[in-house]
Amino acid sequence: MDTFSVKDLRLRTGELVKDAEAGQLSVVTKSGRPLFVAVPFDETLVREGIHVALAVKLFQEAVLTPGQAARLANRSLENFIETLGRLGIPVVDYPIDELDQELRFFE
Repeated sequence: MDTFSVKDLRLRTGELVKDAEAGQLSVVTKSGRPLFVAVPFDETLVREGIHVALAVKLFQEAVLTPGQAARLANRSLENFIETLGRLGIPVVDYPIDELDQELRFFE
């Protein structure tokens, strides 16, 4: 997630557009305080709405936990996890070495 100041917008508009095209969130600040969030216009936004789209993006960027994202999306944790599944987004993202370690624990 990139951060842009209001002053940056004139000089860095291209970066903001590239971030949106890449599906990334951006925060625009004024005097160092968040002013607004630029959310990419994608299928999730159209189908699920702004709250879910924002929650999904923040979850994907590891800014929010699944529970926090579910609350932002105004959904139960179970429903939010189902939404992630429909979107093909893993809820748990273990590095392979940690996954191997966890699996050895169950053997």
